[in-house]
Amino acid sequence: MIGCGFYAQNHLHAWRELHTLGTELVAVCDLDPEKAKTAGDKFGVTWYTDVNQMLNSSAIDLLDIATQMGSHQALAAMAAERKIASILQKPLAPTLAESVAIVDLAKRKKVWLAVHENFRFGTGIRRVKEMIGSGVIGNPNWARISFRTGYDIYAGQPYLAREKRLAILDSGIHVLDLARFFLGEVDRISCETQQRKAGIDGEDTATMLLRHASGTVSVVEATYQAKREPDVFPEVMLEIEGATGSITLSQNQTMSVTSSGVTETHSVGSPLLSWTSHPWHVSQEAVLQANAHFLDAFRNGRDADTSGADNLKTFALVEAAYEAAETHHSVKPVFT
Repeated sequence: MIGCGFYAQNHLHAWRELHTLGTELVAVCDLDPEKAKTAGDKFGVTWYTDVNQMLNSSAIDLLDIATQMGSHQALAAMAAERKIASILQKPLAPTLAESVAIVDLAKRKKVWLAVHENFRFGTGIRRVKEMIGSGVIGNPNWARISFRTGYDIYAGQPYLAREKRLAILDSGIHVLDLARFFLGEVDRISCETQQRKAGIDGEDTATMLLRHASGTVSVVEATYQAKREPDVFPEVMLEIEGATGSITLSQNQTMSVTSSGVTETHSVGSPLLSWTSHPWHVSQEAVLQANAHFLDAFRNGRDADTSGADNLKTFALVEAAYEAAETHHSVKPVFT
């Protein structure tokens, strides 16, 4: 594991939990000696502050890279040159061009690569996907996918206040990926951004309108400046309408399905684990499910659902959203 910071703790707990499937956490690395030592001692593994030293000293099959995005290209290259498979935290890189370079190198070196796009793997999200696939609401034709919170994200990750591309690249990328996951690829996107909080460098609010190849229209929202109570952090709120019904996913992972005039409501959340806590447990459980998926895909020699190649399509939406916000025109995403 490279990166022992704030969110990486969830990755570490998840890998330890997956020891029942035969996986072993063997080493951790962080530039900050205190973070590296704390993680190493806590999880009972060797700790390093030098990536090369770790890669040369440990028998590693799979490398989980949970560092800030600016370091991803160099770290992924170090893994690829050693034929070590890797999982990169989203976003894959600061730009689409760098992301393409990472994916291309892995392809040339024939190295397995995945992106830790964990929102897809939450229990509630998976249940909604199953219901869409069952045909209970017919073919989807409209949706709203929202990540709206006033939670103080800057307290645990103060560097975010200095990111010039913030809401879309940090959380919007999650909800754009869900739009693809639920509704398919996108033909064009429009976007308006706002900076509602003083003292930060990037946009903290983005409102996006997507036209999917299927004809479905979706509204995708991401903000860190919501003023709603109760705050739903870190949950995604969903409304998906189809030809014969609708699905909503609301606070506390409550799913309502309306079909042919009849509505049924179910709790689709998951119980707290020994290392998860409210309200983070929704996101933490998604990390566990994502890691289990990556482990299974890697062992069986198949691409992860969120492979590097797949994630380029999501990153293309990010770039198109920023272009649309700047030009005030709809933009067609391009990822090759």
